[in-house]
Amino acid sequence: MSVPDAEMLLACLRLARTEGIGPVSYRRLVRTHGSVQAALGMLERGAGSGRGIGRPCSRDDALREIEHLHAMGGRFLAHGQPGYPPLLAALHDAPPVLAVLGDASLLSARMVGIVGGRNASAGGIRLAESLSALLAAHGVDTVSGLARGIDAAAHRGAMTAGRTVAAIAGGLDCPYPPENADLQTLIARTGAVVTEAPLGTMPQARHFPRRNRLIAGLGLGCVVIEAALRSGSLITARMALDYDRTIFAVPGSPLDPRCHGSNDLLRQGAILTENERDILRELPETTGETGLFSYQAPTTHPPVARRVETAVQRSEAVPPPPASTPMVGEADLHEMIEGFLSFTPSPVDDLVRRCQFSTAAVLAALSEMEIAGMIEFLAGDMVVRRPPPA
Repeated sequence: MSVPDAEMLLACLRLARTEGIGPVSYRRLVRTHGSVQAALGMLERGAGSGRGIGRPCSRDDALREIEHLHAMGGRFLAHGQPGYPPLLAALHDAPPVLAVLGDASLLSARMVGIVGGRNASAGGIRLAESLSALLAAHGVDTVSGLARGIDAAAHRGAMTAGRTVAAIAGGLDCPYPPENADLQTLIARTGAVVTEAPLGTMPQARHFPRRNRLIAGLGLGCVVIEAALRSGSLITARMALDYDRTIFAVPGSPLDPRCHGSNDLLRQGAILTENERDILRELPETTGETGLFSYQAPTTHPPVARRVETAVQRSEAVPPPPASTPMVGEADLHEMIEGFLSFTPSPVDDLVRRCQFSTAAVLAALSEMEIAGMIEFLAGDMVVRRPPPA
């Protein structure tokens, strides 16, 4: 890496690791000030104080993280720099910096996400392994979350005929769950492991939405196998939908609660998936030798309705905002969300309905508010206002 490239990576990492800065605010700061270095300079002068943004990450701390990752055999990819995966780069909330172990070029390959329940049935595990292996045989790799159950099965199946990407919630040096540490090592050796989290980060519940966003953004589509209602797999599918990806769902028994969420996706228009052919015929083709993809959501199937929109339709119709409504900025969206929150947990779906913004915009705002210490994510896709410090 040349000196200018190394200095640019260092600046990107310092800004990304600054307390209170999320993907959306990162891009806003860079756009507003013209460059990463200018945004850092503004923060070093204290201009970000009072907005929930701390002093920039120190140069020494960023250098130590870079050196530690290099010693592990990994590398960083910064948004806007060579090697950054194009499908992620196109997202409005693209991660500023990715940490990767293994072949970083695999993040730009033709992939689909495969997600599902941790307490999967034997049949679900067998299907996940079979689907990922058959997709790999047709040149389509798999990205999943290295969790127990369906995720781990999808990774194992993909490696029998191709390669796989594991998107994780914690640092690359903190494998989770512990029983999949050997699997993570194997994936790093034959494929790639990627995360947004700094080294040394032990995964917590609040870290998993960002892991889910990587799965949704890196794949051309998202396959859901055995997902319960209000499960993390449905959150991933919802994110993928907001990114205009194709949603696939494997049907399951109506008597099995593990399949209620994936069956509900089918009810809403997801593509019924029984084998790899159901997936392959819906995926876009590559364009030339650029490694980029020409992607449009399929028009031959009804679009998958967002779960939040379906819930609204089942209760009451919410009219769209009037055409004369002025554009609402990020700060106003934060203020709107804050007004709807209380110390009693609220469903994220309900916040999206009330704000009348896209799910991706609300999730991005919530992530920034969480980083700023204003809110906390709870199990069941709930969010609650955090009490002020004593």
